[in-house]
Amino acid sequence: MPLYEHVFLARQDLAQSQVDALAEAATNIIETNGGRVVKTETWGLRSIAYRIAKNRKAHYVALDFEAPSTVVAELERQTQINEDVIRYMTVRVDEHEQGPSAMMRRNERSERDRGERGGRGRDRDDRGDRGDRGDRAPRREEADA
Repeated sequence: MPLYEHVFLARQDLAQSQVDALAEAATNIIETNGGRVVKTETWGLRSIAYRIAKNRKAHYVALDFEAPSTVVAELERQTQINEDVIRYMTVRVDEHEQGPSAMMRRNERSERDRGERGGRGRDRDDRGDRGDRGDRAPRREEADA
């Protein structure tokens, strides 16, 4: 059977339990029509590049599955009807990615890095050789000397 990746964006005002119910409904559509879901990932509430139907953020969910093409048509038809889904995309792939997806690895890495620093930005003491002036050009008196 062909392999597919299906990603959908759900409205920002939904609760996580409602997003999980949408993912479960998609899984049921796939399995009742003869497909098999290999992996389901919830990427969480993320900012989107541009506003879609007055939403600036969306809940991202990704499904990796194998199924005949008729299942994809039914899944997309049902997804299109649902008012809670603002965008979706299904792509046929040669093989599924093993382990967590790039988005999940990125989330883990950024959380790990942020945890050590305690937030955004650099420490004040980490200025290197620049002193108090930062990257500014030297003062006129210093340049003439």
